[in-house]
Amino acid sequence: MSFFRSVARSVQLLGYFVRFGTELLIRQPSTREARAEWLHRFASSALKGLGVEIELIGSFPQHGAVISNHLSYLDIVVFAALSPCVFVSKAELASYPVLGWMTTMAGTVYVARGHGGSALKARAGVEAAFDAGLPVVFFPEGTTSNGSGMLKFHSGLLAQVRAAGAPVTAAHICYQLGEGNGSATVADDVCYWGDDVVLLPHIFNILGLKGIRAEVRFAEEPVAFVSGVDQRKRAAQEAWVAVAELAKAARGTEVVHHF
Repeated sequence: MSFFRSVARSVQLLGYFVRFGTELLIRQPSTREARAEWLHRFASSALKGLGVEIELIGSFPQHGAVISNHLSYLDIVVFAALSPCVFVSKAELASYPVLGWMTTMAGTVYVARGHGGSALKARAGVEAAFDAGLPVVFFPEGTTSNGSGMLKFHSGLLAQVRAAGAPVTAAHICYQLGEGNGSATVADDVCYWGDDVVLLPHIFNILGLKGIRAEVRFAEEPVAFVSGVDQRKRAAQEAWVAVAELAKAARGTEVVHHF
């Protein structure tokens, strides 16, 4: 990680926020479609300018839900760069510096995990996105990890998506680092996880890394659930297996199930 590269890219990133933030204030897009398109252009421009490459395997579905593993706040930017979409995220994201403003302005549906009925309340926002013809991306692990395995999938939001009759497509995201980054690793320096990692210093460090490459895989077909709509936990397990199959294809090994 280079301190000077971090400083230069921090200034560059600030420039993207000024440019697209000004556009948002002037145009004030009122529809979900317009806001999702704004976030898409913002994310794709920023990643390209900052040298983050994306390898896409498969196709981003143009409707229904996308269910993915979760490694970092960078996941949201990568998915947004691939296609206009709406995110469902934990409510804490709204308070994140800069990123919270960006996702809120883009129409993110927030879920207060641990609060009874939160997923049910989020259903209206999810259905509105479906009605607007936008895919909805969510991360059912409920938190990020270091990529060594996948946590169990929470079932509440998935149940609401299935009740809405939307197809659910599995996706998997992982990262690689190029040479010249010293002792930096994907697990410790790209993934954002653990209780002791502070967001802003992590962002500053990640901006100093060279050759960050995101690989995103999409399943060819939506998840073929065997379980009924009312079998929430079983459906979550089936979705986990679908994402794990993509992870296996990415790393060539079985995926560890962390509980």
